Amino acid sequence: MSDLWSEITYYFANFDWLSLLDVALVTLVVFAVLMLARGTQAAMLLRGIILVVIVIALLTTFLQLPGFSWLLDRGLPALLISIPVIFAPELRRALERLGRAALAVNLGARETDVQPVIQALVSAAQRLSERRHGALMVIERQVGLKDYMDTGVRLDALITPELLLQIFYPNTPLHDGAAILKDDRVLAAGCVMPLTSSTILAEKQIGLRHRAALGITEASDAVAIVVSEETGIISVVHNGRMIRRLDADRLQHVLDAFYHPRGAARMDWLTRPFTRQGRKEGRGREAPGD
Repeated sequence: MSDLWSEITYYFANFDWLSLLDVALVTLVVFAVLMLARGTQAAMLLRGIILVVIVIALLTTFLQLPGFSWLLDRGLPALLISIPVIFAPELRRALERLGRAALAVNLGARETDVQPVIQALVSAAQRLSERRHGALMVIERQVGLKDYMDTGVRLDALITPELLLQIFYPNTPLHDGAAILKDDRVLAAGCVMPLTSSTILAEKQIGLRHRAALGITEASDAVAIVVSEETGIISVVHNGRMIRRLDADRLQHVLDAFYHPRGAARMDWLTRPFTRQGRKEGRGREAPGD
């Protein structure tokens, strides 16, 4: 105990501005890790690891346990190797976010083509909603979706409401999969999307289409438009967050925000749906199988 107090006294006696910078950097890294893990399965694992580290630190500091200390010395290298394996999906997602942060957030469509594309998507979603035809439209952004395109049928066709209505018409070969869009083109249809890996969902009754929309937006920076087959509710998903119960006007504003990320008014429509208040407004219940 006296050795611990001596070390604490020594550190405070030699504390300067460089030490303050060191502490600030460590705090920033820990805060960033906690923010990245928040709302994911990694949060519980990270909480357990922190608890184990605290218990081990207390035991090795206040008690003389040579056998336990020997076990820690031998087991620590294996633990350092296993952590990246356990947190592989979260680490990959964090690195992808850092890579995307260096790029301007833009769907890449030409300015003259933006409004016709938005109008076509809004019109198609509204008509699909009225007819209760389920649909999943995934808009590719900076992260390429070629791997998912290979699971479907390549089209490379101009985006029109009629084409989207035909793709998602019930009992047609492509209606169960997702349509991948980029710029003003439908790149592929009938594509298989990854389901969300998160078990912490605001709504437990959402169906496979919504889980696939959450999954692809967790794995990339894509934006997904989902139309419920059971209720006709239109939803937009981005970055693993979902806003639901959109009408045509709100859907147009949200899509306009994604195609034109610059500007305060447009950014309000971009960020508000994924805030706590926006999610509260869009909260609803979907039937299983959507």
